[in-house]
Formats: sequence, structure tokens, C-alpha cells
Amino acid sequence: MNKAMEPIKVAVVGCGSRGQTYATYALEEPEKLRVVAIAEPNETRRVAMAERHGLDVDAPCVVDDWHHWSAEMLALFDAVIIATLDHQHEEPAIFFALRGKHLLLEKPMAPTLEACERIAAAVEQSGVMMAICHVYRYTPYTRIIKQLIDDAVIGTVQTVQHLEPVGWWHYAHSFVRGNWRREDTSSFMLMTKSCHDLDWLDHIMGGPPQEIYSTGGLRHFRKEMMPDGAAERCLDCKHSSTCPYSAETWYLGCLARGERGWPVDVLTADTSEVGVRKALAEGPYGRCVYQCDNDVVDTQHVIGTYADGRSFTFTMTAFSADGGRKTRIFGDRGLLEYDGVEPLRTDTETQWKPATLRHLDFVSGRYTYIDIHPPRKETALIGHGGGDYDLMQAWTEAIRTGDRSLLLSDASASLRSHRTVFEAETSRRERRPIRH
Repeated sequence: MNKAMEPIKVAVVGCGSRGQTYATYALEEPEKLRVVAIAEPNETRRVAMAERHGLDVDAPCVVDDWHHWSAEMLALFDAVIIATLDHQHEEPAIFFALRGKHLLLEKPMAPTLEACERIAAAVEQSGVMMAICHVYRYTPYTRIIKQLIDDAVIGTVQTVQHLEPVGWWHYAHSFVRGNWRREDTSSFMLMTKSCHDLDWLDHIMGGPPQEIYSTGGLRHFRKEMMPDGAAERCLDCKHSSTCPYSAETWYLGCLARGERGWPVDVLTADTSEVGVRKALAEGPYGRCVYQCDNDVVDTQHVIGTYADGRSFTFTMTAFSADGGRKTRIFGDRGLLEYDGVEPLRTDTETQWKPATLRHLDFVSGRYTYIDIHPPRKETALIGHGGGDYDLMQAWTEAIRTGDRSLLLSDASASLRSHRTVFEAETSRRERRPIRH
């Protein structure tokens, strides 16, 4: 098959929020990518995904478990998007890599370093292309920042200050009530949420730090912090109208603003008020945040230092607005200040303040705003600052053309930054710096 002319045929393993998002590229660019097989245990998601991509829901290509695909079925596709839960990444990634299928693997690679190493080894052995979904490497603002640094616009980078503001309600949704609340069923917080950020810092700084130190813990979302008389569920709680983490207030507020996608559609397929209230009354997302079985940290700090004296500091916190990252890059001739998008909510709508990047030149003493919103094709893949679309475009074109340089997050680069994440977590647990 001439990859440059025909669409890449792809299978999707895992049709949750991320799997659906990445597969959207096939609907927007059907001459480049086509979904031909789906594996998803949830029947509602499986059927919806199949219908969206024009597949017969009863065909052998649409299954509840990828193990059910026959050898003949495997021969029908060239690549696989793996967007299962984190602990389910390793087996399909290795299986499909060793059968010559190119991979798009949702981050993190896997919950353990050993599993990450096994995936990377399988990819190297097979020679396939694999991109880890470190979407922030692909965003226009990252490309611009990286070019400014490479061009020494701010001189030599001395230190970087990087903040991941998870957001008070997002943390409660995903990391107290949701799928990533426990280390034993997912992974530790720095891996599940912030491997994006340490990978981004690896990309910006040109590699991993020589020494890393981390602190943090779960301080707030514990039973000891529960208000007096709080109920087990927000719908029954006398504090619901005043609690900042009220599931009733947040999810019904989303409906009032006309927001029925993520995170509401995570609760239930029935996103009417009746359906959402039922989910809050019966499901995990209606629980009191002080009475859940969560154990991942709500704040963590990481300090990295390099052999040449450069450094970075990183903070992940639940106690923030839910906008984009905030970064300050300090050079010896100037600095760059990046502020991600910020939500401006009312009772009836959400508007978004665009992300900004400005440069302070130490010689002139003047600030200049830099355009990080270049003209681009209209797309539904607007998540992560446009990184979702740019990642899918790069991965698809890399396979079609054979140009591996289009991938900014291949197996070796991702394994390297994952190691830094594991080292940081070891540092936090053992309360000591980790030095190479």
C-alpha cells in the first residue's frame, strides 16, 4: 500500500474520552486516517463509536475485548490507538508492536518503570513508530517557546518555574471521585496527571535533570477535614450550597451552562438533569470528597537541577483555578511568561480568555506580546491548546511518509521523561534527593 496516497487504517482500543477524541481526526481527515476496528467493553460507548465511524456494531471488527480479534482481523489495520486505563496499556502495546502495528499510546506509558521499559523494548525490537500522547509538545505555543529558546532570544535559560493548576473541581472529579483517585487501581498523581509537565520540561530544557527532589502529600481531601454533619452524598448534604466541591453544584451548573460533554458525560450517558441527578444519587461522582477512598496527593512540588547549574521548579496543586498551565522561563537576557487559557464563567455560559505569551527584553526593559495563535484549520480537536490535533496530524503523517522526525514524543524520549517522574516520586516518598 502506498501510505502517502491511501488512508492509514487504524484500530481503537478504548473508546473513552481520549479514544473518542483522537479518533475524531479520522472523521476530519478521512483521506489520511480511517477507523476500521474498535474494542471497548462499555456497550454504550462501543456502539456510539462504531456508528460514528460507520462500522456495523455486530461486525467482527467491533468487539468488547481486543483479544477477540482474529489473525485475519489484525491484518486489516496498520496502526492502533490505545486509550485504555493506564494499567491496561502494557499488554496491548507490546502485543500490537510485535505484530508490526504503529502505536499511539495515551500517557502515561504504564504505571511502573519496568512496564514502560518493556513497551519501549518491544517498539525498538519491532521497528514500528510509537507516539506517546504528550500533547503539550505539539502545541503552537510550545513550538514557539522552543524556537525562542533555541534562538537565544532570552539568552541562556537559567531556571524555569512551571505550574500545573489542576483546578479545584477537576481534582475532585478525576482524583477524588474518579478513575485516577487511587494508586493501586491507576498510578500515583505525578504520573497520571503531571507526566505531561515533566515531559514538557524535559523537552524545553533539552533532557532530564541530574538531580531531582520532590515533596508533597494528601492534606485536604481526607475524612479528618470533613465539615460537621456532612452527608455521604452531596444531594443529601446540608453543606451542598456552600461547599466548593459540591457535586450537585458543579455538575448541575454545567447543565445550566449547556455543557453536556466532559466531565458530565463521564457520569452518565443520560446527560439530562434527571439522568445526572440519578448518577449523583447512585454513582461514584456524587460522593462527599471527604469520604471517598482516594489516596493520591493533592499538592506536589518538584525541583530539578542540571550539571551546568540550570534548574526548574514544578508545582501541581488541586487548589487553583482550572485554566491552563502557567510558566516563567528566566534567561540571562530576558524572560518568557506564558499563561494558559482561563475560564470566565457565569450562570449561563463559559467563555475562555485566550492564552498569552510575553517576552521581557533585559536590554530595552520592554515587554512584547508574542502571537501564539497562528491561523489553522478549523477542527473539533481544540483540546490542550490545539495539541490534540497537532499530535494526530504528526503521528498520521509520520506513518504515511515514513518520516520519524515528525514525532516529538517517541518511545525513547517518553521513557526518558517517565524515568524522571518515577525518580521524583521516589524522592517524595523517601524524602531524599535522587542524583544520577
